[in-house]
Amino acid sequence: MKTAHIALCTLVVLLVAEVQVSMAVTCSPVQLSSCVSAITSSTPPSKLCCSKIKEQKPCLCQYVKNPNLKKFVDSPNARKVASTCGTPFPRC
Repeated sequence: MKTAHIALCTLVVLLVAEVQVSMAVTCSPVQLSSCVSAITSSTPPSKLCCSKIKEQKPCLCQYVKNPNLKKFVDSPNARKVASTCGTPFPRC
């Protein structure tokens, strides 16, 4: 019973978060910090990393235009991580 309650609460939180993300995204490259290890090495992306990439997808082109972020966000590994997460990198 307790496990079902926790699962239901988690689902509700995820649904609410998805609605908030679709309404307005705050572009913050720090949100992608959970992806650093996946982008800089060959480790697979975590679920948190994938959710953050999906959340920040509308911001990726903005990040690519920033010279300080471009080498991180526009790297082949970053594109591979995004693709692995089911979020193809947008054409900028």
